[in-house]
Amino acid sequence: MVRTLVLTLDRDNDLGVKAGIRGPVVGRKSCLTAALRLGIADPEESDTNAILGALHHHDRISEGASTSDEVEIAILTGDVRVGPRSDRAIASQLDEVIQDFQPDSAMLVTDGVDDEAALPIITSRIRVDTIEKVIVRQSKGIEGTYYYIIKAVEDPRFRARLLVPLAVFLMILGLGLIIPNGIALIGSLPLLIGIWLLGKGLGLEAQMERVAMEMRDSATGGLFSSLLWGGSVVCIFLAVATVWEGMNDPVPVEGKIYQVIDLVDEALQWIIGAIFSFLLALGVLRWKEGSFTGRSVLLIGLSVVIYTFVDASIGVALLITGGSEYSPTFDQLGQDWWLPFFSLVLYYLLRTVVQSFSEDEEFGSGNRFWGV
Repeated sequence: MVRTLVLTLDRDNDLGVKAGIRGPVVGRKSCLTAALRLGIADPEESDTNAILGALHHHDRISEGASTSDEVEIAILTGDVRVGPRSDRAIASQLDEVIQDFQPDSAMLVTDGVDDEAALPIITSRIRVDTIEKVIVRQSKGIEGTYYYIIKAVEDPRFRARLLVPLAVFLMILGLGLIIPNGIALIGSLPLLIGIWLLGKGLGLEAQMERVAMEMRDSATGGLFSSLLWGGSVVCIFLAVATVWEGMNDPVPVEGKIYQVIDLVDEALQWIIGAIFSFLLALGVLRWKEGSFTGRSVLLIGLSVVIYTFVDASIGVALLITGGSEYSPTFDQLGQDWWLPFFSLVLYYLLRTVVQSFSEDEEFGSGNRFWGV
């Protein structure tokens, strides 16, 4: 006796959202009803074809099976928020079906790569002998291509991924053609594409989304934090404008290094101002929420330390590239580097104070910590 289970997946739960049917759906009659209700609710839904394809393979296997063999069909549904939440729902429903039917093997019928992403969940619980993909036949003319483009644009899941990069690319290309000497702007396109691909390869999307949410919360957390966030944007713009204006100044070839260092020195102040404004905005937001732990204060102190060291390094570099003699004597080193090391000592004291307040909050009498 061989028990075969024919499975089809609805990872984004179109069956529940559009037809009002909860998974798992088990049995030929129930699956046929689900396919009809989903097809009536949305005739263009590809999951309908996947369910019908699973019913086709169920009937085919049933006709060729012996009298002692059993064949069952089931539909597993996920969640609208495709990801870990939908995968957990599919795993829970699969365990329920396996406990009731106890199959020996399974056949998986899908309608695309999105459902096949849950294949490791299936194979970890049951042996999958066959995977069938249902692809709807369409006309090969230009009307079909236009149809797919329009559907991708209208789908919220693909609209941001498709239109935003294309819009940014066209905007940069158009500005580079319009403004004078815009070849540098056009040349930045490969750099932006490379940064985007690097972020995709390193998986930095979650971190970027978290930073974007922090920025949005900071902008809506109150008037003061919104003004600070706006000030950080203005500082970044002024830093870019400073570098852009300085690069257009005619300088001899031997003075290019000095020009670059001097521009970094001028833009560094605006960059530090943007960082300060951003960290203060986050600190104000945390204070308004009652979750201020002093971390933003430590970040501001660390930014001061980094600024002093970078500013001292730039000062030494300007002296050397400007043609002046630089002798690293004890007096000269003390004059150039006393402020960075003094800021480092102050940062250590600040960190000690913040940590002491945090420990008092964690192990003390439960008084709320509102900052240093």
